[in-house]
Amino acid sequence: MKLATLKDGTRDGQLVVVSRDLRTAAIADAIVPTLQRALDDWTFYAPQLLDLSDSLNQGRARHAFAFDPKACMAPLPRAFQWADASAYVNHVELVRRARKAEMPPEFWTDPLMYQGGSDDLLGPTDDIVCASEAYGIDFEAEVAVITTDVPMAVKPADALRHVRLLMLVNDVSLRNLIPAELGKGFGFFQGKPATAFSPVAVTPDELGDAWHEGRVHRPMIVHWNGKKVGQPDCGTDMVFNFGELIAHAAKTRNVRAGSIVGSGTVSNKDTKRGYCCIAEKRCLETIEHGAPTTEFMKFGDSVKIEIFDEAGKSIFGAIDQSVVALNE
Repeated sequence: MKLATLKDGTRDGQLVVVSRDLRTAAIADAIVPTLQRALDDWTFYAPQLLDLSDSLNQGRARHAFAFDPKACMAPLPRAFQWADASAYVNHVELVRRARKAEMPPEFWTDPLMYQGGSDDLLGPTDDIVCASEAYGIDFEAEVAVITTDVPMAVKPADALRHVRLLMLVNDVSLRNLIPAELGKGFGFFQGKPATAFSPVAVTPDELGDAWHEGRVHRPMIVHWNGKKVGQPDCGTDMVFNFGELIAHAAKTRNVRAGSIVGSGTVSNKDTKRGYCCIAEKRCLETIEHGAPTTEFMKFGDSVKIEIFDEAGKSIFGAIDQSVVALNE
């Protein structure tokens, strides 16, 4: 099942069911108006939404209409929680090597995670708005899950049972603001502006064999200004799976329905697979040549993030954003 939220002038939008080929949609208002409401009582609403999905995929849904990603908000336009991890430890290791800093051994056994802003999440084609290019504008292609209620101290294997939906993420970073923030010892804030998500959120079964062991085993395709710069495999080198990440978030608290947990920037040790954020490319340049040469994004730049199935069909639709100046 694939779900999206259309812009309708309200903060939480209108929930729709989307066909498997992403061509058509049907409004779900007669069942449940918003995705958050559906997640709050998933066992009741999910079977009804699935019936509508089956009808849509079979061409029997009444009042079906053409699906347009440009009309989409984030699947969850505002969420109770957005917790982003760094499950691809290769990415962290490269950053530290470029700084000639030691890699703490516990980074391989205990996930890094920060709590991002979840009150203003972007749709797949919403602009990346920034006040200054000097901030160091970067994209970060990731995978995320949306959970139902997760009990405190859940075990990783049990945590996977609480995954309801998966999405793609562009976790935009303002790289030149981050060092000073981290230097204060209190984490990200200004360096992490609004995050964007794919047009649709999908139930795990939509991924078929590509979803196993709490990982998505498909390449993440990233284009920057129309040029392919990355195609790392999301399942390769993901040190912590989503069960482990959810369990980490729930170690000392309950995690409530509608919480989003991100994987962090997808990164493979095989550098021929390219990169999912500019910072990683700059780290590789620094390690090899002593200094980076690739610049961060400029006003007018674009980034496109997508995952395809084995038949070459888009699973989540594309995040396709442009960078614009504030008040442009």
